[in-house]
Amino acid sequence: MSYENKIKELNLELPEARDPVGSYVASKQIGKMLFISGQISIAANGELIKGKVGKDLKTEDGYEAAKRCGLNIISQVKKACNNDLSKVKCCVKLTGFVNSTEDFIEQPKVINGASDLIVSVFGDFGMHTRAAVSTNSLPLGVSVEVDAIFELN
Repeated sequence: MSYENKIKELNLELPEARDPVGSYVASKQIGKMLFISGQISIAANGELIKGKVGKDLKTEDGYEAAKRCGLNIISQVKKACNNDLSKVKCCVKLTGFVNSTEDFIEQPKVINGASDLIVSVFGDFGMHTRAAVSTNSLPLGVSVEVDAIFELN
């Protein structure tokens, strides 16, 4: 099954791949490696998902925010591949940052939102290495940011 068909089967809607607002690019291809800049948590309605996990948001809310980051990652990959996800060989690594309280320890459960989404779309080729990091602040006050590395065919 193609990745596009899998996205339809899962009833997922990819958001528009947005251009960066800073002095960087959304994606960069080096050889067969595709690097995706950090994607922040943006709800389906376009509003930022803000707040500290462990204070303003529960772990489950953070999971959903990370899932939205995962959708943004796939959108950026698709854009970088000229709308052809069949160019993706595999996901290599995700790095997730969780805007969380000092005593919050469930960062891996939060970033599972992005990991589970990537694996649900890309199957075994979506299995990746990962880091889940706590931070005391993220851009614009968002709760989660995730970047990615993919290998292309």
